[in-house]
Amino acid sequence: MKSSASLILSPLGVIYSAATRARLAAYRRGWFSVSRLAAPVISVGNLTTGGTGKTPLVDWVCRVVAGRRADARDEGSHEITQGKKVCVLTRGYGKANPKLQVVVSNGTQLLAHEREAGDEPFLLARNLLGIAAVIANPDRIAAGEWAIENLNSEAFVLDDGFQHLRLRRDLDIVTIDATNPFGGGSLLPYGRLREPLSGLSRAGCVVITRTEQVEDWARIKELVEQIAARVPIFSSRMIAAGIRELDGTLDGTAVDNEKLLSQPLGAFCGVGNPESFFSHLRRENYSAAFNRAFPDHHRYQQSDIDALVAQARASGARALITTAKDAIKLAAFDFEIACYVLEIKIAIDDEEPLIKIIQDSCQNRKR
Repeated sequence: MKSSASLILSPLGVIYSAATRARLAAYRRGWFSVSRLAAPVISVGNLTTGGTGKTPLVDWVCRVVAGRRADARDEGSHEITQGKKVCVLTRGYGKANPKLQVVVSNGTQLLAHEREAGDEPFLLARNLLGIAAVIANPDRIAAGEWAIENLNSEAFVLDDGFQHLRLRRDLDIVTIDATNPFGGGSLLPYGRLREPLSGLSRAGCVVITRTEQVEDWARIKELVEQIAARVPIFSSRMIAAGIRELDGTLDGTAVDNEKLLSQPLGAFCGVGNPESFFSHLRRENYSAAFNRAFPDHHRYQQSDIDALVAQARASGARALITTAKDAIKLAAFDFEIACYVLEIKIAIDDEEPLIKIIQDSCQNRKR
C-alpha cells in the first residue's frame, strides 16, 4: 500500500516532469532567448539535487583554465603565470540576500563574509585565491558581463549550471555521484532528478565522482553510454588534501594525521551527501565515536556546538572532525574540545583527455 507521502508526491512529480520537459523543448526550439558572454563559459552541473562532488570539480576546472596543475595546492605566491583569468559564476545558495550580486573574491582577495556570500561560494573563493574570482548572483549573465568589464575576466566556470539554459556554454560537464547516480530514478519532488536522464545527451562530458566508495562503477558508465553514447566519460575519486585544526583563522593550523588516527573522534557535517564524508573517514581509518548529520547548508548555533561537545564526551570522543564547507561557518563559536577539519580534493583518473577537452573548449568557441 502506498504511503500518504507517495500519494501526494507522485502526482506532483508528473506535473514537475511535464513542466521540465516543456521548458527544455522551448529552449531546444529557440522559443526562449539564450545569451552569450564575450568569453568562454564552462559549466559544471548535475542531474540531481544534493551533493555530487561538484564543488571540488569546479575548483579543479578553474585550475586547469588558469593554467595551474589541478593537483597542485598553492604555497606562498598566488600569482598566475599562464592560462586565462578565470571567474566563477554561482547563484550563491544560502547567502543573506538571494537577489543581490556579491563579489566574493576579485581573484586576489576576499571581499565578502561567508554569510554575505553563502558557504560554497566562500569556500571556492578561499581555495581559489590567486586563481579565480568568484561572483554570487542568480543572474549569471549580468554577473559575467560585470566581471568582463570590471575584472577583465577571460573565461568563466559556471557553478551548478546544467539547467541554467539562458546562458550559452562552450562546454557542459555533468557530475554523477557513484554512490547515488540517478537520485532514485524519479523526478522532483518524488525523487531527486532535476530533469529526465535523457538530458545527459546535452553534456559535453560526464565525470563520475566518488568511485572509490562503490565496488563497481562500470555499471554506471554503461548506463550513461546507453543514454548518451558519444559523450566522453571520466571517473574520479575524492582524496584527502590535509587536516587542520579549527582555530578561528581562515586557514587553520595543519596537524599531524597520525595524531588523529590514535584517538576516537566525533564526526559531524551539514552537506548534501553526509554519508560520503563519514565513509571517507572510515576508509582513512579514523575511529568515529559517533556520526551526526545536519541538513545541507545548515546554519549552526552555539547550542549545536554545545550539543556536539556533550555527545562527544558522552561517547568517549576526544575531539570533533568536520568538513571544510562546515568549518567556514564555525570559526566564531566556542568549542570546549578540539575540532579538526578534513580538506578534500578531486582526483581525475586519466585526466589528460579531460584537460584537453577543457582547453579546446576555451580556445575554440562554439558559434
